[in-house]
Amino acid sequence: MQFVYYLVVLIAAVLVTQALAPKQPEPKPASLDDVDAPTAEEGRPIPVLFGSVLITGPNVVWYGDLAFDPIRRSGGSKK
Repeated sequence: MQFVYYLVVLIAAVLVTQALAPKQPEPKPASLDDVDAPTAEEGRPIPVLFGSVLITGPNVVWYGDLAFDPIRRSGGSKK
């Protein structure tokens, strides 16, 4: 009989917890302002850094030799 009592108390506690929990706000859709991508702009100062430092808006002057590999086979087919 105690098992039923404990089960009822547990269910009541879960229901009260769910009822009193704060509601999560709706997330706003992503926009172009949310992207923090490096840019290349004329007249922008070039920072001189020593050591390991996080830069929040670097000015990219050159970014390696970009290459791509073509997709040689199609995917997603069922056999």
